[in-house]
Amino acid sequence: MHQWLVSLSIFGLLLESSAENLTDKLWEANRDIYQEILRHPFLKGLSDGTLGRDAFAFYMIQDAHYLREFARALSVTASKAPREDWATLLSTHAAETFKEERQLHESVFGQYGISAEQVARTEPSPQAFAYTSFLVATAYSRPFAESLSALLPCYWIYWEVGKELKKQGSKDPIYQRWINAYASEEYGNSVKAVLEIVNEVGRTAGAEELKKMNEYFRRSARYEWMFWDSAYHRRSWPPENK
Repeated sequence: MHQWLVSLSIFGLLLESSAENLTDKLWEANRDIYQEILRHPFLKGLSDGTLGRDAFAFYMIQDAHYLREFARALSVTASKAPREDWATLLSTHAAETFKEERQLHESVFGQYGISAEQVARTEPSPQAFAYTSFLVATAYSRPFAESLSALLPCYWIYWEVGKELKKQGSKDPIYQRWINAYASEEYGNSVKAVLEIVNEVGRTAGAEELKKMNEYFRRSARYEWMFWDSAYHRRSWPPENK
């Protein structure tokens, strides 16, 4: 019953104030997850420089796997776009797979002595596998609006986290470079473009569609927390290899 009341409350937030952008409503309805993300020791460790190198290396390898599947889900979503300019934008993002992010990965791997072969040999963690499977399955099986809503947290939460952590900076130069990448104006412009598409979709979406968009947005936001948590604890598939 409690969970039903929470869901009903979140849905009510999405229907209030028609003049407000859908993305504003999505953010407010899911702010609790974002606050938990900011409190996570992985991100706190990035900022104060105390995050273990092994945890960050684990994260970066998993993120390389994640981006490949994210790009696949984005390509499928782009193919469903009802407007050509939206399809072009999302296809471009998928093709580039956030070029700056890829360069960041390669730079960190080089400094940490991690080879491309090592990245390829490392299998996705349970959380990374679950998250990317959800995104790809949603892209193939659900309408454009729902799939884009599932992809949005990856764009948006990273931008907000980057901006928040940049206020504090980091004592570790590698971590600072990661923060700068996601707080950058270039990355922010990509996020803003996707936010505008979601807002355009929201202006004509019906009540049931709005409810589904929040459902998929919230699930991905939760996966974002899980992704960082799995890296912090360097979680692997059970049973552990002896």
